[in-house]
Amino acid sequence: MDKKTELPRDVTNVETLLADGDYVADRGLATAIFLALQMGRPILLEGEAGVGKTEIAKVLARTLDRDLIRLQCFEGLDLASAAYEWNYPQQMVAIRLAEGEGKASEIGESLYTNDYLIERPLLQALRSRIGGPPVLLIDEIDRADEPFEAFLLELLSDFQLTIPELGTVVADEPPIVVITSNRTREVHDALRRRCLYHWVDYPTLDAELKILAIKAPQLNAKLRRQLVAFIHKLRDQELFKQPGVAESIDWAHALTQLDVITLTPDLVNNSLGSLLKYQDDIAKIQGSEAARLLSEIQAAA
Repeated sequence: MDKKTELPRDVTNVETLLADGDYVADRGLATAIFLALQMGRPILLEGEAGVGKTEIAKVLARTLDRDLIRLQCFEGLDLASAAYEWNYPQQMVAIRLAEGEGKASEIGESLYTNDYLIERPLLQALRSRIGGPPVLLIDEIDRADEPFEAFLLELLSDFQLTIPELGTVVADEPPIVVITSNRTREVHDALRRRCLYHWVDYPTLDAELKILAIKAPQLNAKLRRQLVAFIHKLRDQELFKQPGVAESIDWAHALTQLDVITLTPDLVNNSLGSLLKYQDDIAKIQGSEAARLLSEIQAAA
């Protein structure tokens, strides 16, 4: 990356940028992204799993020609995994060498320099890059513990990170920060206040048709319409986990591999594992319910 890619000048440019990355976005999402980019603010994207929140950060990095730095959150995530840690084995080697040379009393402060610092995603995102600041994806923040959110506040407010032994590392240019949440728990208000916010919903039927035309172009148009209509019927059912866009794409690829041209009850029953991920949901839809939903789709066609 030798040259910094300019940020979009307006909302229409954002829509074009996302489309160039094969992402189908509505005007509301494009507006939220535009404002986050222009204001230099993190954006918090909430929504059900599989609706395309993570993909937004990937597309921004790709179309803006920026590095993507991803921090995947999980229960127990701590400073050493997220921001930085000291290379203790190397420090011990340095101490032993100093002792051998009779200089053990002189090595103290030299152990805490950049030579012994292991940078993790949050610290890496603050470092300058020739091609412009990176896209920092903090993925599934709701999976991390609440105390970790408190640690993020300094970074999200001032784009800086304090390392007690070294001082404060400040970004020359703020990274583009995308935070996602599946809302398995509520994110704290203090973090929300530091971000712009957008709820990423399931796509409309027309939008999902466009997505599958891009992601599964081998699927014939008739089967694509049947598939999307069936999925939208499923989302009206009381399921433990409704299928997201990721599952729609998986099912489309599965049907392509099966080389079929139209949906049938038997085909749905045999391939539901590509679409639904819980046995209770599969058992509820298989058989007569799948046949009923298909007949409604055919009657409406």
